[in-house]
Amino acid sequence: MSALTSSELRTKNLWKVITASSAGTLIEWYDFYIFGSLATILSVQFFPKENPTAAFLSTLATFAAGFIVRPFGALVFGRIGDLVGRKYTFQLTLVIMGGATCAIGLVPGFATIGYAAPVIVLLLRLLQGLALGGEYGGAATYVAEHSPSGKKGYFTSFIQTTASLGLFFSLGIIIICRYLMGGEEFNEWGWRLPFLLSSLLVIVSYIIRSRMNESPLFEKVKAEGKISQHPIRDSFEKKENLKLVLQARF
Repeated sequence: MSALTSSELRTKNLWKVITASSAGTLIEWYDFYIFGSLATILSVQFFPKENPTAAFLSTLATFAAGFIVRPFGALVFGRIGDLVGRKYTFQLTLVIMGGATCAIGLVPGFATIGYAAPVIVLLLRLLQGLALGGEYGGAATYVAEHSPSGKKGYFTSFIQTTASLGLFFSLGIIIICRYLMGGEEFNEWGWRLPFLLSSLLVIVSYIIRSRMNESPLFEKVKAEGKISQHPIRDSFEKKENLKLVLQARF
């Protein structure tokens, strides 16, 4: 059996990077979407039951709050990634997302702790949104910095695909749990299981990501002492960098 060439080794390593990055992204989107998939049940668990319509709308607003803070997560964790490294940021966002998701599955209902329940859930949703904002851009950057010139768009497209798969994964887990437990029991307490399952998924993904190497481009910049101490400011104040930001955005 012939040994792999250097080109084949780089390609094999690249697919490992894509697989590990995509798996983590899928889990984070699973964590993010599962709240919306269970909105009708969560509305009666965490909000007053006297007005079901208001409770449902409040649940949807809480779900939307996670989307609203995503850009801020990109700024915060993007800066951390530029200063400390992509791998560290990967692991940090994964732990925050998984921890917040698992915590939602443990929050007592409105009947137990009153209005503290929706407040706690809202705070956890904000953490989810921040973590997802940092995870998504970080994963795309990490894969792009491993990809060969001319194929960066193709290889980073797999990250976008896993976002959609996260939605279907969350729906699949809910359907399986509901089928095995029965509708009444699932609505009473079984809805917590999909949230708690996140802890196991995060552990597996964390182990996979801990075995990944840092981005070669980041390592090169770090070795040359060219890491920016103010990446956000440098991105928007320097005309040449701002031009690149606008080109990437539009």
